[in-house]
Amino acid sequence: MDGSVRRLAGAVIVVLIFGVAPAGVAGPLDAPGATKALTCTACHGAGGQSPSNTMPILSGMWPVYFKKAIADYAAGKRPSTEMEPYAKMVAQMGVDEVAAYFSAQPRAATAVAVDPAAVERGRTAAQECLQCHKPGGTTVGPAVVPDLRGQPPGYLLNQMRLFKQDRRSPGDPNLTKLKELMGKISDQTLADLAAYWSQAK
Repeated sequence: MDGSVRRLAGAVIVVLIFGVAPAGVAGPLDAPGATKALTCTACHGAGGQSPSNTMPILSGMWPVYFKKAIADYAAGKRPSTEMEPYAKMVAQMGVDEVAAYFSAQPRAATAVAVDPAAVERGRTAAQECLQCHKPGGTTVGPAVVPDLRGQPPGYLLNQMRLFKQDRRSPGDPNLTKLKELMGKISDQTLADLAAYWSQAK
């Protein structure tokens, strides 16, 4: 296949995937930061709307929290052999643009089904969590606290277990009290909390 044929084939693939927008009409890659975020969507879903039970949803994420997570992954403060190289890449490409892109994407709660009874048990158990975890994300002193609503239950449960085992952000003084709290919660209640937050609105 010569160069001209390869270029034509590439153009056809782009058209099939993204369509052709009329002149003056923005396409899916015209939003600021969209092309830089493409690598993330391979795992986190189109526009950051993850269909997975274990991969977090990035769409609608508070930019401050997104940037902190990227910085922590890139520096090894939040250990992850999978995320560290991608975080370093995002930091080099321009984390502000990528964070702004995902925060601007419409967010829907996870489609992963959970037991309604677990949701109700989790609702009761979550009262203490509500002191810090606010809609949209917030700060509590120096801590940057994410919005948990609508995230996949498998992802939420895994993160709580990492906190409980002091395997997430080890040594971070802002998380000491949270880890102490997680250590007192049974695995069953952690699962109930994950179910509740995945359905919270």
